[in-house]
Amino acid sequence: MSDTFNLAEFCLQENLEKRGNKEALIFLRGKNIRASFTYRELAIKMASLSKQLKEYNLQKGSRIFIRLNHSPEFAIAFFAIVASGYVAVPASPQLSKEEVTYLLKDSASSLVLFDSSLPLPSEIPSYCISLDIQKVDFEKESNLVFFNTRKDDPAFLVYTSGTTAYPKGVLHAQRSVLGRIPMLEGWTGLQEKDRLLHAGQMNWTYTLGVGLMDTWASGATSILYSGESIPEYWPYFIGREQVSIFVAVPALYRRILKYTKLYNYNLQSLRHCLCAGEALTSDLHEVWVRESGKELFEALGMSEVSTYISSSSNFPYRSGSPGKPQKGRKVCLLPIDKESTEPLEKGEEGYIAIHKTEPGLMLGYWNVEDKKHTGFRGDWFITGDVAHYDEDGYYYYHGRNDEMMNSFGYRVSPLEVERVLKQCLLVSDAAVTEIKKENGISLIAAFVVLQDSCNETQVAEKILQYCSERLARYKTPREFHFVNKLPRNSNGKLKRKDLLLFL
Repeated sequence: MSDTFNLAEFCLQENLEKRGNKEALIFLRGKNIRASFTYRELAIKMASLSKQLKEYNLQKGSRIFIRLNHSPEFAIAFFAIVASGYVAVPASPQLSKEEVTYLLKDSASSLVLFDSSLPLPSEIPSYCISLDIQKVDFEKESNLVFFNTRKDDPAFLVYTSGTTAYPKGVLHAQRSVLGRIPMLEGWTGLQEKDRLLHAGQMNWTYTLGVGLMDTWASGATSILYSGESIPEYWPYFIGREQVSIFVAVPALYRRILKYTKLYNYNLQSLRHCLCAGEALTSDLHEVWVRESGKELFEALGMSEVSTYISSSSNFPYRSGSPGKPQKGRKVCLLPIDKESTEPLEKGEEGYIAIHKTEPGLMLGYWNVEDKKHTGFRGDWFITGDVAHYDEDGYYYYHGRNDEMMNSFGYRVSPLEVERVLKQCLLVSDAAVTEIKKENGISLIAAFVVLQDSCNETQVAEKILQYCSERLARYKTPREFHFVNKLPRNSNGKLKRKDLLLFL
């Protein structure tokens, strides 16, 4: 049996054969600008870019860095790169010049596909080719050719915050899209007839996965949006575009409920809604279902494996639980305080672990050779998420057993934010932590010890500006608290939980 497999081919080939003239992607800019592309039109653009990339004679598996705005070109670039046998490195358009410089160097990308409206790296390695997206001719008639990659060949490299001061790369295989199949029955319920509106940006695996891979693999229509996230736009789009599945983070559902009256909008086309990225509170679920008349299904996942526990029409929502492991998943709980690979029983609290045979599991962390930092314990990948499960198989999430923060659905390492803060000449010492606000909202707060000559009433804006220039918006602290010293133990280690005592 052939091991030949290409992620882009899996998502697109059948559509090109059977649904070439069907709308594949609708891209909305603001409230009134709308662009629509059929599967055949997208394939022509992907083929045009693929042909140009091959003119550079890059080796199979070469990394290509995507430095583009959230746009149709981002989707075209990702699938053209993967179809051509290269490795896509999707990056957030929110990233600063400093962040992009680090990722470009760490990924050892052979080519950077960029939009000149975004800040470029301060230094591009001599071996890296620069290609301006504006100079690509996307209109050349050509057939999209899928490279004969294998299931375990790398397809894309995403960067996520980890327990270090810099983001770490997560390398996924071509087969990763096969690991998404259990989500169809266990969470999304996607069908060919669906029109799915995703509120996220494409650099995020949540959007790349559900908004594009899953939607196109089902022969459905993907709808994406670029612009300010104004709450009333979303129910308006649902009605105008006849959306059948809406996907967002819980925080956006809460904003929609707070600033709109859903009974003023036509939501009849909706079958159900999906959420992930942060915990769904029972009160938000209750209010959304009551006000919209549509069910809201939650999923738990991460960049390393995507979603694997969820609720759906088959596993109804249960208060306090993201759901059950999807059918076919090999998931268990392992002890926190010892290196055992013996699964725990119901009611016992432990790490959620994913077996190494899971096709959606990453190939591994990029540039990590130390076995202590691979995330594996025997044949199990330790997610770092702590939970227990009940007699019906529902999992209950207790949070992370490290200091990772959640900001707008993104996981953010405090060490990464602290590294930037401490480089500011106004700052003597700094620490950050996640602060929970009312209604389940959380934000990143910074606790800062200033240099002796600084006056806190004069420097807050300067420190904020310093961070904003060096960190993506979702990583930038939203609150600053000035303190005389940070809480540390006798060995000088930060006692992060004690930061909340300053509030």
